[in-house]
Amino acid sequence: MDEINLLWHQLTDSETIIRSGLMVITLIVFAENGLFFAFFLPGDYLLFLTGVFGGTGVLKEPLSSLLLSIFLAAVIGSLVGYLVGRFFGKSLTNRPDGLFFKKKHLESTREFFDKYGFMALVISRFLPIVRTFTPILAGISHLSWYKFILLNIVGGGLWVGILVTGGYYLGQSFPGIINYVQYIILFFLAITTFTVIKGYLKLRQ
Repeated sequence: MDEINLLWHQLTDSETIIRSGLMVITLIVFAENGLFFAFFLPGDYLLFLTGVFGGTGVLKEPLSSLLLSIFLAAVIGSLVGYLVGRFFGKSLTNRPDGLFFKKKHLESTREFFDKYGFMALVISRFLPIVRTFTPILAGISHLSWYKFILLNIVGGGLWVGILVTGGYYLGQSFPGIINYVQYIILFFLAITTFTVIKGYLKLRQ
């Protein structure tokens, strides 16, 4: 049990992930963006804190390397999710609930997709859980390759560009912010929780 708790902490603690290096960060971003069983992994605040750690010098890679690596991980991750939905969608929708899969996540994403149409692929980048399941649902719906790739690139570029760049320049301007990582995480959790609840209530109406 102690080993499982340790593994869970390492997978969900953004500071631990960031200090492990850029390769680990990109693997987490890749998984969280398209593998249905990885929806619980950190997303928004991981990107922002990666920028902060880069701006303060904890991460030695330049901003361009951070942006390119994380962007590619996000786009390729979503592409994998799309392919899973396109070729294995039927078996996935018939899959029983388990520890890492809940049908309610797929259904709430379907409602979100119906509401926003193709732009859901861009908007969902900024919403946890929905971000993971939207490309899968796009594949299940057999959204055209051209539209998916275009929106995937646009959404990934905005998501990575805004969060990583914002964090990077904030870290450069205020290096002491590195001592307040927990408050940044709480801030992002509060924002994303409010957004998800607000969106859910609107969809219920």
